Amino acid sequence: MRFPLLLCLSFLTLAHAATSHGAARNQATGFLNRTLSLHGATYKYQVFVPDNWSPKQKWPVILFLHGSGERGDDGLLQTDVGLPHAIRQNRSRFPAIVVIPQCLTGRWWTEPEMEEVALGALAATSKEFKGDPKRTYLTGLSMGGYGSWSLAWEYPGKFAAIVPICGGIVPTPSQLKEHPALAKISLPDDPKSYREVAQKIGKTPVWIFHGADDTSVPVEGSRKIYAASKAAGANVRYTEYPGVGHNSWDKAYAEPELMTWLLAQSL
Repeated sequence: MRFPLLLCLSFLTLAHAATSHGAARNQATGFLNRTLSLHGATYKYQVFVPDNWSPKQKWPVILFLHGSGERGDDGLLQTDVGLPHAIRQNRSRFPAIVVIPQCLTGRWWTEPEMEEVALGALAATSKEFKGDPKRTYLTGLSMGGYGSWSLAWEYPGKFAAIVPICGGIVPTPSQLKEHPALAKISLPDDPKSYREVAQKIGKTPVWIFHGADDTSVPVEGSRKIYAASKAAGANVRYTEYPGVGHNSWDKAYAEPELMTWLLAQSL
């Protein structure tokens, strides 16, 4: 009876190996729907998985925070603008896992609950798709640019690099009027605030983008944090686009050097 038993075990081993190989080979790629449960609520988000994804290696992960116009709860609108849009134009430029959470309508990325959603989606995605904790990056535009600065200084050393686009660290008067609660959780418009953020982020590589003619989020905010970062000896780059308004993200995410620079950074 021993020979048939060994034969049976060998067959099961081969079958398991074939199944595992098939599962890896058939892993869905592209933009995938995902959900996150937090405190009894369910949040929809998207994950971009490169065509050549494999579980045999660790992958760089990019957390992308959208702007105020893409807020909602459908889990889809946030993929129409910014980094996801650039991916759709030429996905071969982005050999990384991209996490794309969605901020709820009427909320702001710097609010603790929304930060928890973003970080929860990042953690779940990194676990599912073998994210590399040493190559985890953060970027965002407009409201997401504010969110990027906020997460970077609240969690120093978590991200290998950050790319804030047309954002800032101090809300504008119009933002405070629309979201009065921000006054309680935001830094004051004071030189000390910029120094504090720059010092807290430290040597984390940062590449800031902003349009010189931005009337929604004044460019002065990016100029101030750049100057404070340089004074603190930070590893910071700044690109300002002359004649460009609020939408500086299309040019930023199309920069030929951006992804090469970003993915070269590691903790």
